[in-house]
Amino acid sequence: MAHATLRTGYAHLVDRLNRHPQGAPPSKLLYRILAILFSEQEAALVARLPIRPFTARKAGHIWKTSADAARQTLDQMADRGILIDMELQGQTHYCLFPPMAGFFEFSLMRIRDDIDQQLLSELFYQYLNVEEDFIRELFTRGETQLGRVFVNESVLPVEDALQVLDYERATAVIKSAAHISIGICYCRHKMSHLNRACDAPQDICMTFNSTAYSLIKHGVARRVEVTECLDLLGRAYEENLVQFGENIREDVNFICNCCGCCCEALLAARRFAFCKPVHTTHFVPALDAGHCKGCGQCVAVCPVEALALVSANDPRHGRQKIARLDPETCLGCGVCARNCPGRNVRLQPRPARVIPPLNGTHRAVVMAIERNCLQDLIFDNRVMWSHRAMSALLGAILKLPPVKQLLASRQVKSRFLEKLIQRLPA
Repeated sequence: MAHATLRTGYAHLVDRLNRHPQGAPPSKLLYRILAILFSEQEAALVARLPIRPFTARKAGHIWKTSADAARQTLDQMADRGILIDMELQGQTHYCLFPPMAGFFEFSLMRIRDDIDQQLLSELFYQYLNVEEDFIRELFTRGETQLGRVFVNESVLPVEDALQVLDYERATAVIKSAAHISIGICYCRHKMSHLNRACDAPQDICMTFNSTAYSLIKHGVARRVEVTECLDLLGRAYEENLVQFGENIREDVNFICNCCGCCCEALLAARRFAFCKPVHTTHFVPALDAGHCKGCGQCVAVCPVEALALVSANDPRHGRQKIARLDPETCLGCGVCARNCPGRNVRLQPRPARVIPPLNGTHRAVVMAIERNCLQDLIFDNRVMWSHRAMSALLGAILKLPPVKQLLASRQVKSRFLEKLIQRLPA
């Protein structure tokens, strides 16, 4: 009986995860991961929680217990980085972030002995890097992706620096954040348990605002001030790490400093480049072929293999090589420009600027539209029969060709939704 209950609890949790635009495809490996992170009872309880932020009172009502008892359970899970708590309108709200960027990362953002991090790392590697279904689902469905790349501000020419908007600058995100925390890089920590990690620093994963507040409060990450965070950003530049952050303009919650060998986002960018799994910067390198010496420095540091050495086709020097760029693969990070000894790589603006969603709510709604799960965001309380029925009804309506075409239009997903969200109460 206990075995059946456990399977049922985790099955419901997997179903709950996959109602969010960023889900987790079912797999034996996923069930093993969840069994490490959640107890049997927690899996059953969390499976019943809403997708949108909720209070302890709301959780207590769903679980048929008191608000105080629910709060104690929720706080215990927040202590382990499963849930995030935040202050909204003077009340503490809780939220189950999706696996990435969320409780998968939080489980390895610190050294801990209450779970087997070695085993967890091995399972993560198999689930994310071998099976690939999770990464493919996360990074290649729809036009709107989880994250985007920030340009390396240190290599921007003065005239182009003026074209960089504040939301495109990692420095602006850091300086404007209400809270800043630093944790261990999940990706390199995971790889270190498999003896695959590179030498890039691990204590450099940046979180901001409400997420940082919760991670600091529960000891998942440490609080830092603006100056230290900017120093860490400078170190990331020196280490040729790429800044990959939340794909929104306001209240960015994370910026990872990524290497091309360990980090999931850049590995996905390399494996699934044709699907555009990561939003690029507004810039692309321009290579001065006439002065390129073919040293290969830019090729060696490119995190997504967007550069290669090819023949210079010089009849006087038949073995001469020059660098060539694949602009479709390029992230526009600027690491190549930083490393060219002859300064023959210059960043220039792309033809068109892609505007990220306004905030996390805007991005979640747009992703839900693109992934055909908007009904699950609107009718969020699966405990209520009426919500389940209305969700099914709306899901059927949204699949009708005229409605689907309207929602898929760029105007609805960007301007209309942005104006609507801006009118919502804070």
